[in-house]
Amino acid sequence: MRKPLIAGNWKLHKTINEAKDLAKTLCTKLADVHNTDIVLAPSFTAISAVAEICQESTIKVGGQNCFPEPQGAFTGEVSAAQLNDAGCTYVILGHSERRQLFGEDDAFINAKIHAVLRAGMSAILCVGETLEQREQGDLFEVLGAQVRNGLKDVNDTQMEHVVIAYEPIWAIGTGKTASSDDAAEVHAYIRGLLQGVFSPAVAQNTRIIYGGSVKPDNISELMAQADIDGALVGGASLNAADFAAIANFPRPLHMADTHR
Repeated sequence: MRKPLIAGNWKLHKTINEAKDLAKTLCTKLADVHNTDIVLAPSFTAISAVAEICQESTIKVGGQNCFPEPQGAFTGEVSAAQLNDAGCTYVILGHSERRQLFGEDDAFINAKIHAVLRAGMSAILCVGETLEQREQGDLFEVLGAQVRNGLKDVNDTQMEHVVIAYEPIWAIGTGKTASSDDAAEVHAYIRGLLQGVFSPAVAQNTRIIYGGSVKPDNISELMAQADIDGALVGGASLNAADFAAIANFPRPLHMADTHR
């Protein structure tokens, strides 16, 4: 059984003090959550402060991005080792905003995946299609390429430290959410794709989470789907009450005794 994972991507929000206040509140609100992995991904400047607050809790801290090289003349970039040193155990990679706004391609994202794994952290690989790609019938071709190329040369053992986040680009920050049936279909496709690349055990054990306007009022329906193992939460993660409600979703029967 796969242990659910709920991750909050704070994006370009919160000063250090604001991030600390939010982290303190969430540590209190989520103190009794032990059957779900919780990850907070603040801006780079607040990572150390948030990690310090969360160190006595079960909440983990993640980075929103990293550079694939360990060091060098790369002004403005942050390495995987630096994120780990600041307190991160997860890193979000390949988010659609990185792909669309900064031109990151699958090969570059794959290099980041390997950097994060070498640094001893877990990678959250984001994949997703545009509305145009979906309407043109290219959904599975696009996702297949993103998954295969993003995980190139990653072995079965390393996959224990990889989470895949399906985020339909047309649903990110728009208030629109893929229907639970649509999301379930895509998650099942990704799991089947993994089985064709890795061992059946890896395909079964890899967590595939959903992102795209996740809110307290739709998390239960999403999590009721057998292949949806959690959520990558954007805007709602900036509100303590909303994020706590998402992290405390009613557990469906197929997750009742998860102990990953």
